[in-house]
Amino acid sequence: MIHLLALWLVSAAALLIVSYVVPDFEIAGFGSALIAALVVGFLNATLGFFFKMLTLPINILTLGLFFLVINAVILFLASFIVPGFRVRGFTAALLGAIVLTVLRLLFRYALHA
Repeated sequence: MIHLLALWLVSAAALLIVSYVVPDFEIAGFGSALIAALVVGFLNATLGFFFKMLTLPINILTLGLFFLVINAVILFLASFIVPGFRVRGFTAALLGAIVLTVLRLLFRYALHA
């Protein structure tokens, strides 16, 4: 349970860092980041899983890079749901997905080290 809470806080912190790095990717505060992390996680577990299975041949051809596009779509959809979380345009969502993926890898490594 503690590990799940830590992952949630790390995801929210990663979203805040992305909002500072990527232009047109905005989060109002830490509360909005917490809610956005929950919504992004829920959308990844439901729609993201469906999209990833549906586009599996494309993902194989692109060596998994198409997953970034799916993650960008998930971020873009979450910005419509969560108040205080705004992604202006697909380019910002794609850059946000790239930075978020790198941050999650770094944080996951730090949590397990």
